[in-house]
Order: sequence, then C-alpha cells, then structure tokens
Amino acid sequence: MFTIYRARRILTMNPARPEATHVAVRDGRILGAGSVAELAGWGKHQIDERFADKVLMPGLIEGHSHAMEGTFWRYVYTGYFDRMDPDGRTWPGAQSIDALIARLREASDALKDPAAPLSGWGLDPIYFGERRVSRADLDRVSAVRPVGVLHASGHILNVNTKALELAGLLRTGVSHPGVPLGADGLPTGELKGPDPMMMASSHVGFDREVLAADELGLRSFAKLCVRKGVTTAADLANLLPEDAVGMMLRVTGEDSYPARIVSLLRLQLLSGQALIERALALRVRSTERLRLGIVKLVADGSIQGFSARLRPPGYYNGAPNGLWYLPKEVLCEAYRLALKHGVQIHTHTNGDEATELVLDCVEQALRAHPSPDHRFTLQHCQLADAAQFRRMKALGMCVNLFPNHHYYWGDQHYAMTVGPERAERMNACATARDTGVPFAIHSDAPVTPLGPLFTAWCAINRRTASGRVLGMAERIGLDEALRTITLGAAYTLKLDGEVGSIEAGKRADFAVLEDDPRELGPASVKDVRIWGTVQGGRVFEAAQL
Repeated sequence: MFTIYRARRILTMNPARPEATHVAVRDGRILGAGSVAELAGWGKHQIDERFADKVLMPGLIEGHSHAMEGTFWRYVYTGYFDRMDPDGRTWPGAQSIDALIARLREASDALKDPAAPLSGWGLDPIYFGERRVSRADLDRVSAVRPVGVLHASGHILNVNTKALELAGLLRTGVSHPGVPLGADGLPTGELKGPDPMMMASSHVGFDREVLAADELGLRSFAKLCVRKGVTTAADLANLLPEDAVGMMLRVTGEDSYPARIVSLLRLQLLSGQALIERALALRVRSTERLRLGIVKLVADGSIQGFSARLRPPGYYNGAPNGLWYLPKEVLCEAYRLALKHGVQIHTHTNGDEATELVLDCVEQALRAHPSPDHRFTLQHCQLADAAQFRRMKALGMCVNLFPNHHYYWGDQHYAMTVGPERAERMNACATARDTGVPFAIHSDAPVTPLGPLFTAWCAINRRTASGRVLGMAERIGLDEALRTITLGAAYTLKLDGEVGSIEAGKRADFAVLEDDPRELGPASVKDVRIWGTVQGGRVFEAAQL
C-alpha cells in the first residue's frame, strides 16, 4: 500500500516532467509524479486529499545556515530589522544604540544573579553610521556582569569592561589587528575575528562547543525549517565535539524530527591531517537525517564588519583591509589532503582577495591530486568578478552566493564598504549562470533570517531596504531562483541524487505552499505562505508546531 497525494499544482524541478497534479510516496521515497492513472500502476494505494488546494515544491534546501540560530533565541535579539522566532512571534528591531542599550538593560534587570552573563545577538552598527558600539555603551547595561553582543555577521563580538577584565584584555599593550584600542590605550570592546573573540566568548555565553551541543537549539532550528518550507539545512560550521555528535544523532534520529541536517566540520585548533581524519571518521556515522564528513574553512571575515580581505582599491570609505583567518599554507594543506582522501571542502570567502587566494590554493592542490567532481564550494564569495568565476569553472568548483546582502546591507555597501560599482556586481548570480559555475543561494541564518523564498526574491529583484535596484544585470529569473534553492543547493552538498526535485526514487521531501510562486510572480515570491513540509514522507504542519 502506498499513498498518492493530490495537489493544486506540483512544481517538480524535473525538466522531463516539470509539473504534475499527483505524487506517489512509499516508505519515504517518491514512486513518481504524474496523473492518478499513471501512478495507480504501482499497485494498491490510497488517495490523500489534504494538499488538494496546496502547491507542492521539492523541499527547500538551505545550503548555508547554522543550527545555532535555534539557540540564539534564548538570548536577547538586538538586530536592526524585525524578526520572527521559532514559535512564530515577531520581535521588533533595535534601530539605535539607545534602543539597543534599553533592550539589554531590561533583560539584565530580569536576571536574578548579578554576576550572570548577558548575551545579545544580531547587532550591526553599520546601520548607525560611522559610530561604533564601545565597552562604555555596554557598561550602561551593567558594570558588574559580563555583557556580550554578537554582530549579525558572527565575525565580531562587542563586550563590556567586565567581560574584557575576565578575558584578561583590560590592559594596555594589546597588539592584535582584531582588537581596536581607544585613546586610553585600552581595547574598545570590539573584538574582530576568531582569536580575540574566543578569549571573551565563554565569559558572555558564546562558547561554540556549548552552542554546538545545545539540544533545545537544534529542536528550535528544525521548527524554523518547517515554517520556511525547508527539509534539508546545512549547519555550515560546527566544531562537532563528541558530545554534540552524539546529541545530534539522537535528536535527528527521532521520528518526530522534521529536517535533514548537513553539519560541516570547521577547522579550528586542528592540523590539516587531523582535520581530514576527523572528517572521514564522522562520514561513516552519517544517517538519513544527519549527514557528516564535509569540511568548512573560513578564509576572511565580513564586508560590513570591514574584516573581509579586499583586493585594491580596498574599502570605499578608506577603512583598513580586513583579516586573514587562515594562512595560505594551512589552506593549501587542507585542500591537498582533502583531494587525496576524497573529502569535500566548503570555504568562506567574502572579499575578492580571499577568493583569489583560495583559487590559487585549490589550483595547486588539483595539480597534485586531480579529482573529478570534487565540488569544492566557495561560500558567500560576494565580490568575485567575472575572471574569478571563469577560474572556478575551470577548477570544477561550485559557489553559494548571498543575495540577502542586497536587501540588508546593499545601501551600506553602495555608500560605505565597496562603493557603487562593486556593490552592483556583488553576489553575481547571472555571471555564475552564464559562466557555467554550479551555484546556490543562501541566508546564512542567523546572519539573516532563514527563508529560501525570501532569498530567491533577493536574487530575482536585488532590491535594497531603501528600494534601490542594485545590479540589474545580475538579476536572475523566477525559475532559475527556485532551482538555486532546490537542485542548486542539493548539488553543492552532493545530495542532488537524493533531494532537490520531485521525481521517482528520490526522498519524499516537499515544501507545502498555500500560494503558487509562479502565480504571485517575481516581485512577490517572498510573500508565498508556507503551510509546512513533508520530510521523508512524514507530514509536518507549521501551525501545529
């Protein structure tokens, strides 16, 4: 016995049969999509009408997010834009430094322990002009408890004086490019990049190993996935300590867990050899709903945080160039060993100088270990130019672009970070398509909110928050955008043989929509209402979470 679901319309992403009215499912897999008469040939079945007025798509695939988005909602949201939490509540943005301080102070007053840390997230001072948030600002929240606020990018942490003191940084003579100093010779409280952030993060509640092993956060993240039609999500940078792996295997193995998580091992405090050995050991522990064994490297920081590495002419407002997170020799060794042992690597590059370095290292590694279909993927890769896309194509690489930046930071990129010309070619989806580089698009949640249909809208329209169209030549069409959040993302994760389209033999993963994206059209695809998901043949309604 199998089930045939009827829908108002099924957008399959299968070019051989792009639309259907029915899909047949047995034991969590798709038997086929077509008419009832065609599907009935599989044998005894039942007709399920629950989606008769809905539109089905392949389950949406978030190719770059972080499961700690679920954990962060236990902290204080301090972002500039309104944002919905896993339970469906919308939190208003904090649109000034005074509003930021007021929100944190309210949360601080509610804590009973005066020494307990206070954690906020989502901060982005670029919206406040040239004014940076300092330890003096956060001292207004509390002078006795450590206070830390993570930037939206995840690459900068602001802390108060107490947190600097606990981290051993409240002193003169600190010499690190990621630790700006004030006129008094002491750190300002802004910590850029992993090294200085690590020194203070455990004192303010942002220890990455603790976040990785947070069970409630993993469950909350899955609720967000259902609300946004996501059935597969990449957890793109996890240290994957053994406790976290055990917890993730247990939780994702539950029949009620509604998403497939692809968790990437981040290089931190490991040699290249140890990194690849750990990835191989994790790979064999993969399950249907927890995929392991891919590696994540981070080459530079964030453009809006002025910590990305840019080629000349550098930052438009004259800011100094950003930070290297990993030296060239470490990157080259990791790629060489990964190709030798058949391990896929995804690499964060925001600035074009970082992209160029990674392309050089991959090219060198491929000479030593030619590897067909390696699918090494550049993540973000926001400032890549056409020549760099041609190199990606020649090297067999993929790219996962970040068009949400046009909406959230496009005006700032145009006026402050990279200037008008480069802002108009950022996240060059059309160039990737025309060059033949396999590409996806993503939200990088919690950097921006999880929501592939919103990300598709950004790639189609390239509108900033003020309404400016930023780079008309790099816009892509609706069908292309829908492909990037289904088959395109699946390809970058080497899952396109399992998910990303509705066709015989693939996993029964569907996004269940109240509206038809093609009827709403390119200008309104972000407004498509989502009923829930089907993941591995199991039905999850967002309203019942």
